[in-house]
Amino acid sequence: MVQSEMRLSRPDHLVLSYVRAMMCFVLFHPKPEHIVMVGLGGGSLAKFCYRYLPHCRITVLELDPAVIALREQFAIPRDNARFRVVQADAVDHMPKLAGSADVLLVDGFDAEGLPPALGSASFYADCQRALRPGGVLVANLFSYDPHYPAMVKRLRAAFQGRICAFTGIAGNNRIVFAVRGGGHSPALAMQRRVARTGGLALPLLNRLLAHWIVLRLRWG
Repeated sequence: MVQSEMRLSRPDHLVLSYVRAMMCFVLFHPKPEHIVMVGLGGGSLAKFCYRYLPHCRITVLELDPAVIALREQFAIPRDNARFRVVQADAVDHMPKLAGSADVLLVDGFDAEGLPPALGSASFYADCQRALRPGGVLVANLFSYDPHYPAMVKRLRAAFQGRICAFTGIAGNNRIVFAVRGGGHSPALAMQRRVARTGGLALPLLNRLLAHWIVLRLRWG
């Protein structure tokens, strides 16, 4: 199973549809100050956000030191004032981030799929607390995971029902967006709209939307 892919001629290009779909978080939070990512992999999201969201700080949590050791081969930036890769178990580290993130991208798959701890009720509760009011969690789930319905139910409970998804935007990858409450934020307004309509309703239009978002970011 391919979970990450990089084009050698353009290392920060988003090749896979599910990572483009995850970038739809900019519809909810266009200018985040701090993005936290769970799972480094080949660094597709990390590289793209680092280049095309220059105003934000990025923290990546990666459990496996062998993955981090490959960062140069995958053209992942070195740690600096804006970008940092932390070798840590996200389950243990998440409580330390309380109220510090605007966007939280959960894509922590291993060879067996999504570890159960990254889909637990306690982890989602910690994610909710890690976000600032109006912050957005983006969870990459597999539709054929037998625990998929339970994980969506846990997300819904942790975020008081403030979740949504774009219909058919990334095939078997189900990208779920959850928004932390607090005032009448643009993120909450977008969540309500997407929950009501499934985005642009048709899968093809939603996939085109993800392409458009990526192009808009690339061209400024």
